[in-house]
Amino acid sequence: MWMLNWSYMSPRLSRRRFVAYGAAALVSATGADALLVEPHHPVAEHVEVRLSRLPDSFHGFRIAQITDIHFGPYMGKAGVEEAVRIARAFRPDLLTLTGDFVSPPFGQPFGPAGAHHAEPCADVLASWKGVPMVAILGNHDHWNGADIVAGALVDRGIRLLRNESFAFERGHDRLWISGVDDVLENEHDLPKTLAAVPETEATVLLAHEPDFADDVAGFPVDLQLSGHSHGGQVRIPGLGPIVLPPLARKYHTGLNRVGRLQVYTSRGLGVINPPVRLNCRPEVTLLTLLKPT
Repeated sequence: MWMLNWSYMSPRLSRRRFVAYGAAALVSATGADALLVEPHHPVAEHVEVRLSRLPDSFHGFRIAQITDIHFGPYMGKAGVEEAVRIARAFRPDLLTLTGDFVSPPFGQPFGPAGAHHAEPCADVLASWKGVPMVAILGNHDHWNGADIVAGALVDRGIRLLRNESFAFERGHDRLWISGVDDVLENEHDLPKTLAAVPETEATVLLAHEPDFADDVAGFPVDLQLSGHSHGGQVRIPGLGPIVLPPLARKYHTGLNRVGRLQVYTSRGLGVINPPVRLNCRPEVTLLTLLKPT
């Protein structure tokens, strides 16, 4: 059997080669993980949120959240089907979809071709029967064609909130679900959204951009669900996310508190260019609403 005899090699040269080869292997492995592994393996994030105004009958209410699908060149039917599989296993009372359903085809600008990606995306989502679905639009939906994306969702029975609210009812109790249109595109109107909501009743707001929470905190909203940040897509230990979009730089990941408002920001499902994730797995969020202990 042939074996390498390290005694015939210069110690200095062998160390240099070892470091060079090791560095090259690390870069290669990291690149492969960031491009080929992490973006395609979403995880279920289980989050408990305690709301002081939650009615007794809604203790344990389960919300699944899927956001930032970016159906297009880097996300197809299989990826959405996997997200739905994860969410279904939670047996939620409600599925929330917090924007950015589409991206344009590879090499093409924003426009109708990208907006029409909402149709196969919504087909997969709507194939899940028996759970209420509610959606809002994100900035990429507007950049590609908000009316086309909205039509694809509504035509398939997915309820779309554009500055409006509705109530879940259990007996005499109500839990309000509100949704603003995209904040980055200045399509939002929070006072209009909450106009029908009694100030004393628990409210969950869907808002694509998480940093909008600074404005929401001045209103009687208990929980905000957001996306938009992708968690930064690339997170370096000790440094955190490298690049974050506008309105996702303060509350970019996980559960945060802004006054009495709580805001949960999902890392999302899809990617934008560059199509990589590193230390930032895509997620499907499974939130359980609880009364305080």
